[in-house]
Amino acid sequence: MQPHAVIFDIGNVLIEWQPERFYDAEIGEARRRAMFAAVDLHGMNDEVDRGADFRETIYATAERHPEFRDEIRMWHDRWIELAQPVIPQSLRLMQALQARGVPVFALTNFGIGSFEVARGHYPFLEAFDRAFVSGHMGVIKPEPEIYAMVEAETGLAPERLIFTDDRAENLAAAAARGWQTHHFTGPAGWARRLVAAGLLDDREAA
Repeated sequence: MQPHAVIFDIGNVLIEWQPERFYDAEIGEARRRAMFAAVDLHGMNDEVDRGADFRETIYATAERHPEFRDEIRMWHDRWIELAQPVIPQSLRLMQALQARGVPVFALTNFGIGSFEVARGHYPFLEAFDRAFVSGHMGVIKPEPEIYAMVEAETGLAPERLIFTDDRAENLAAAAARGWQTHHFTGPAGWARRLVAAGLLDDREAA
């Protein structure tokens, strides 16, 4: 069944999200490994993605771990350096779909404050037909509620949605509801899937 709408994850699909790479460059791999072992930084980020205050959450975590205070604060103060660069072919695919008139949505685990920072840096984040941002929704992938909210807001049947994400658990939750899914491991594979679905031709997907 040909999809009626395409849903993109953002982190590691449209924009690289590599906190470990940033910290390796800033403080060295050994100290980064020690910090990530001592502090649940990804859990902290999940709190932000659920809607907790961007700065407050990160700074409070930094105060609880004074041995890494300055480094943890970078997660807020230099956040855009953790979320870069753009993945050019993915962006071209998004734009090609929209040029064809295909509705394109985002479904992303993203905080309220961090998404505002990203929108200021990446103008294309304003171009979605609708961006479903977990911080505003109060629920994160892969919890079933977030997918149900997308279905309700778009009015589209699950089988008419095709969704790409880099995390298998997020795709499994979507597939369980009947969504078409694609595991994103790079833009070339996603391009081929969109061509196979009849949404783009080879030239548009290049």
